[in-house]
This record gives sequence, structure tokens and C-alpha cells, in this order.
Amino acid sequence: MANEQLILEVKEKIIKALNLADMTPADIDAEAPLFGEGLGLDSIDALEFILLLERDYGIKLKNPAEGKEIFKSVATMAEHIEKNRTK
Repeated sequence: MANEQLILEVKEKIIKALNLADMTPADIDAEAPLFGEGLGLDSIDALEFILLLERDYGIKLKNPAEGKEIFKSVATMAEHIEKNRTK
């Protein structure tokens, strides 16, 4: 599992990228689904995540279908970042 500091950083970046001004990192469960029943995000939000990975961590998704697994939860995003970051 990714370290707590990276998980907190990812939560903060999600809040900023999606303009979730009424939320704090503590409001986001690292294991909860980001799409559907969890935060209830949609495909536009997924595009924001792809941009965030490229801009902040130097990670390019080769296949958009990868996003479904990577963006399952904050924890899965953080794990992917930890293993693949170039920045």
C-alpha cells in the first residue's frame, strides 16, 4: 500500500483539480470508490485525473482502459503513482 503522505497528497490534488471546495482530505476514504457510489465522479473527472498524473507525476496512460483500475480509489491511484512516477 502507498504511504500515507502520498495518499494525503493525492486527496488534496483531487480536491483542488475537481474544485471540491466543501471537502477536506479527511472526507475522502482512501479505499472508497471514486466513481459510482463513492465520490460519484464521472468521465470528465477521469480526464482531470489523467491530466493530473501527467502534469504532476510524469505518468502517461498508454491505454485509457488502464484508468478504470488506476482510478478505482485514492489508494489505487497512490499505488500507481508510487510505482510509476517520473517526477
